[in-house]
Amino acid sequence: MKKCVITVVGKDTVGIIAKVCTFLAERNVNILDISQTIVSGYFNMMMIVNIDDISSSIADIDDELDKLGKEIGVVIKCQREEIFDMMHRI
Repeated sequence: MKKCVITVVGKDTVGIIAKVCTFLAERNVNILDISQTIVSGYFNMMMIVNIDDISSSIADIDDELDKLGKEIGVVIKCQREEIFDMMHRI
């Protein structure tokens, strides 16, 4: 199974989760795990997703997530699981 880690960070507003999840569903990205929190008005979400059945390339999805983030006022990053693991290894 190919996985990615998606992070979403920014000022909390209505609809962030709905917009990101709708975007992913439309591209056949399956959410395996999700965690979100709001601290002092700042929204933070981390998702583990399955990209086995995506309808476009991961590079295209990453670019589109970046555009979506700008539209809704948050920063969205998408990293392949193996790259994320290597970058955050102790």
